[in-house]
Amino acid sequence: MKDEIKLIIPSRSNNESFARVAVGAFVARFDPTLEELNDIKTAVSEAVTNCIVHAYRDTLGMIYITVSADGGKIKIRIRDRGCGIPDIEKAKEPLFTTGGEERAGLGFAVMESFTDKMTVRSTVGKGTTVTLQKRLK
Repeated sequence: MKDEIKLIIPSRSNNESFARVAVGAFVARFDPTLEELNDIKTAVSEAVTNCIVHAYRDTLGMIYITVSADGGKIKIRIRDRGCGIPDIEKAKEPLFTTGGEERAGLGFAVMESFTDKMTVRSTVGKGTTVTLQKRLK
C-alpha cells in the first residue's frame, strides 16, 4: 500500500533545512540504512535549493513536495512554478550554473548520484518538476 505526504513551502532559504528534515522523518519510518537516509536528504536539499536559487531567483514562490513510499521504493517529486529551464541537458552538466560565482553547478549531478533515478521536466515560464527515486534495501 502506498503511503504519501505533501508539503507546500515558500522558497525561503531557511525552508531548505525544513524540507530536508520533513522528508527524512517520513522516509525514516520505512527503516532505511543511515546511508540511504542521508542520500535522500542530500538529494532533497539540492532540489529545494535549486528552486530557491534558480527558479525563483529574486522573488518568492511556492515549492511543492510530494513523497511516497510503496514496497520499499521512495519517490520524491519537487516542483516549482518558477522561470523554468530552457536547456535541461545543459543544466545537468557538472559545473554549469545560472546562480553566479558562489554556486558550484553540481546540484543535478549530486541528485543523480544519490538516487537510483532522476527525471527533470521543465517549461520556460511555467516551472520545473524534479522526480527522484530510491529503492531501500
